[in-house]
Amino acid sequence: MRKLVLATALSGTMFALSACSGGTDEATETAEAEAPTAVETAEATAETGVLDASTVTAEQLAGVDGVSEEVAAAIVAGQPYASVTDLNAKLMETLSAEEAATVLESVFVPVNLNTATKEELQLIPGMTEKMEHEFEEYRPYADMGEFDREIGKYVDEAEVARFRNYVTL
Repeated sequence: MRKLVLATALSGTMFALSACSGGTDEATETAEAEAPTAVETAEATAETGVLDASTVTAEQLAGVDGVSEEVAAAIVAGQPYASVTDLNAKLMETLSAEEAATVLESVFVPVNLNTATKEELQLIPGMTEKMEHEFEEYRPYADMGEFDREIGKYVDEAEVARFRNYVTL
């Protein structure tokens, strides 16, 4: 009985809202349907955990650990970034090395596995000297499957997946 009452109340509310909303043109409805919502963006970020600094918005940066409004504005103003070293330089203008490293865990410019410099590889969160050597040893990578296989020899599947958040071909 409670479910019936709740369903009736909800359908009545929805009917009233649709009647009050007035007409909208089809283009607006299509644009709204295609544009990602804040929830969808947050879900995508939660999946990968890493935002691309070259395309991130100030709104997306609002919830990132270590990113103040001022830092978010500086990141957005510096877009697009040619490399993660450029992003790191921007962060170092206002943050300590430790604070910048914290931000780089969530906001990054993907590093090209085949062309990355030593400095770019070192900026990948959790990168060790040994792993840096392994990343370089298997160049050139034909595809990400090859990366998964070769790096998977040294770290578990979860760590390979985490590294994939920071690299590209």
